[in-house]
Amino acid sequence: MGSELTDEDALAQPVYAQDGYKAFGEFTCEDVHARAAELKAATGWGPTARVASVARAWSELARVMTAAEAQRVSDLGPAEGERFARRLWVLPPGGSLL
Repeated sequence: MGSELTDEDALAQPVYAQDGYKAFGEFTCEDVHARAAELKAATGWGPTARVASVARAWSELARVMTAAEAQRVSDLGPAEGERFARRLWVLPPGGSLL
């Protein structure tokens, strides 16, 4: 299977933002809000209903960042970044989407 990713690895994972891919840890609060809105708009019924929980997690991340006055996800620290990375599927469940 491969080795387990570290907290810092989670922050380095590339994630699509409005202006292209960037490391998850570099996402700004604006990026996080935009991702939450994008996923919320994609939520529907059937298979897309599963997107709703991920959209809510992005919204929660935005609230946490705002409360902590974090400019970037990495400002929350590696452990908190890794926790959100798993909830947001930045780190896929089981370690791989394949």
